[in-house]
Amino acid sequence: MFKFEELKVWKKSVEVLSQLDDAVKRIPAKHQFSLGEQLRRSGLSISANIAEACGRFSKKEENYFFNVAKGSVYETVSLLFVSKQKGFIQPKEFENLYNELEVISKMLSGLLKR
Repeated sequence: MFKFEELKVWKKSVEVLSQLDDAVKRIPAKHQFSLGEQLRRSGLSISANIAEACGRFSKKEENYFFNVAKGSVYETVSLLFVSKQKGFIQPKEFENLYNELEVISKMLSGLLKR
Protein backbone atom coordinates (compact mmCIF):
# COMPACT_ATOMS: atom_id res chain seq x y z
CA MET A 1 0.00 0.00 0.00
CA PHE A 2 1.24 3.49 -0.84
CA LYS A 3 1.40 6.13 1.89
CA PHE A 4 -1.09 8.45 0.17
CA GLU A 5 -3.76 5.72 0.12
CA GLU A 6 -4.00 6.07 3.90
CA LEU A 7 -4.78 9.80 3.77
CA LYS A 8 -8.43 10.78 4.17
CA VAL A 9 -7.78 13.90 2.09
CA TRP A 10 -6.57 11.82 -0.85
CA LYS A 11 -9.61 9.52 -0.60
CA LYS A 12 -11.94 12.53 -0.47
CA SER A 13 -10.21 14.15 -3.45
CA VAL A 14 -10.74 11.00 -5.53
CA GLU A 15 -14.43 10.97 -4.57
CA VAL A 16 -14.79 14.64 -5.55
CA LEU A 17 -13.07 13.93 -8.86
CA SER A 18 -15.79 11.40 -9.66
CA GLN A 19 -18.46 14.02 -8.85
CA LEU A 20 -16.65 16.59 -10.97
CA ASP A 21 -16.53 14.17 -13.87
CA ASP A 22 -20.30 13.74 -13.66
CA ALA A 23 -20.75 17.53 -13.64
CA VAL A 24 -18.40 18.03 -16.59
CA LYS A 25 -20.39 15.57 -18.70
CA ARG A 26 -23.29 18.02 -18.65
CA ILE A 27 -21.23 20.92 -20.00
CA PRO A 28 -22.23 21.55 -23.64
CA ALA A 29 -19.90 20.19 -26.32
CA LYS A 30 -18.99 23.72 -27.37
CA HIS A 31 -17.36 24.27 -23.95
CA GLN A 32 -16.02 20.76 -23.29
CA PHE A 33 -12.51 21.40 -24.57
CA SER A 34 -11.95 24.68 -22.73
CA LEU A 35 -13.97 24.68 -19.52
CA GLY A 36 -14.73 20.97 -19.25
CA GLU A 37 -11.18 19.76 -19.72
CA GLN A 38 -9.74 22.45 -17.46
CA LEU A 39 -12.18 21.43 -14.72
CA ARG A 40 -11.18 17.78 -15.13
CA ARG A 41 -7.49 18.63 -15.03
CA SER A 42 -7.71 20.85 -11.97
CA GLY A 43 -9.75 18.22 -10.13
CA LEU A 44 -7.32 15.48 -11.11
CA SER A 45 -4.39 17.63 -10.03
CA ILE A 46 -5.64 17.66 -6.43
CA SER A 47 -5.32 13.92 -5.83
CA ALA A 48 -2.23 13.60 -8.05
CA ASN A 49 -0.29 16.24 -6.11
CA ILE A 50 -1.32 14.77 -2.76
CA ALA A 51 0.06 11.43 -3.96
CA GLU A 52 3.23 13.05 -5.24
CA ALA A 53 3.75 14.82 -1.91
CA CYS A 54 3.72 11.48 -0.16
CA GLY A 55 6.50 10.21 -2.40
CA ARG A 56 8.90 12.98 -1.42
CA PHE A 57 11.61 12.56 1.16
CA SER A 58 11.95 16.06 2.57
CA LYS A 59 9.27 18.01 4.40
CA LYS A 60 9.95 21.01 2.17
CA GLU A 61 9.23 19.01 -1.00
CA GLU A 62 6.19 17.37 0.57
CA ASN A 63 4.78 20.75 1.56
CA TYR A 64 5.39 22.10 -1.93
CA PHE A 65 3.13 19.46 -3.46
CA PHE A 66 0.47 19.86 -0.75
CA ASN A 67 0.48 23.57 -1.62
CA VAL A 68 0.13 22.78 -5.32
CA ALA A 69 -2.83 20.51 -4.48
CA LYS A 70 -4.39 23.35 -2.48
CA GLY A 71 -3.90 25.70 -5.42
CA SER A 72 -5.70 23.18 -7.61
CA VAL A 73 -8.60 23.19 -5.15
CA TYR A 74 -8.88 26.96 -5.57
CA GLU A 75 -8.67 26.67 -9.35
CA THR A 76 -11.42 24.05 -9.34
CA VAL A 77 -13.68 26.24 -7.22
CA SER A 78 -13.15 29.17 -9.58
CA LEU A 79 -14.03 27.01 -12.59
CA LEU A 80 -17.14 25.77 -10.78
CA PHE A 81 -18.26 29.38 -10.28
CA VAL A 82 -17.93 29.96 -14.03
CA SER A 83 -19.83 26.75 -14.76
CA LYS A 84 -22.63 27.75 -12.41
CA GLN A 85 -22.79 31.26 -13.82
CA LYS A 86 -23.19 29.87 -17.33
CA GLY A 87 -25.90 27.49 -16.12
CA PHE A 88 -23.88 24.35 -16.85
CA ILE A 89 -24.23 23.03 -13.30
CA GLN A 90 -27.15 23.41 -10.94
CA PRO A 91 -26.84 25.52 -7.77
CA LYS A 92 -27.30 22.47 -5.51
CA GLU A 93 -24.55 20.54 -7.30
CA PHE A 94 -22.30 23.60 -7.10
CA GLU A 95 -22.97 23.93 -3.37
CA ASN A 96 -22.17 20.26 -2.74
CA LEU A 97 -18.90 20.40 -4.70
CA TYR A 98 -17.96 23.73 -3.14
CA ASN A 99 -18.45 22.32 0.37
CA GLU A 100 -16.46 19.17 -0.42
CA LEU A 101 -13.60 21.23 -1.85
CA GLU A 102 -13.65 23.51 1.18
CA VAL A 103 -13.19 20.45 3.41
CA ILE A 104 -10.29 19.26 1.24
CA SER A 105 -8.67 22.69 1.47
CA LYS A 106 -8.91 22.64 5.26
CA MET A 107 -7.50 19.13 5.40
CA LEU A 108 -4.55 20.21 3.26
CA SER A 109 -3.99 23.20 5.55
CA GLY A 110 -3.86 20.78 8.45
CA LEU A 111 -1.24 18.66 6.70
CA LEU A 112 0.83 21.77 6.00
CA LYS A 113 0.75 22.82 9.67
CA ARG A 114 1.96 19.49 11.04
